[in-house]
Amino acid sequence: MTGPVANEITQLLTHALKPTRLEVINDSAHHAGHSGDDGSGESHFTVIVESPEFEGKNRLARQRMVLAALGNIPGERVHAFAMKCYAPGEAPGGEAP
Repeated sequence: MTGPVANEITQLLTHALKPTRLEVINDSAHHAGHSGDDGSGESHFTVIVESPEFEGKNRLARQRMVLAALGNIPGERVHAFAMKCYAPGEAPGGEAP
């Protein structure tokens, strides 16, 4: 089941980055009872984004693009947020679509 925060992350990243691959992974269950677990079931996320918008940009620029698209979600509404950002064809073998 996908919750409202995961749906919002998906919508925002889809609109801003037009990804060829987008995975929004809710890691919250792995952190139940830990610091930052707010009981919502949507406190920890990882995203894997492959987008042509990342072509020619370094890792920091890509991460800034993701964070800009998400506004106050990371850090305010979500306790922990990890991301992997690739231009098409860059994902390592284990991460290929």
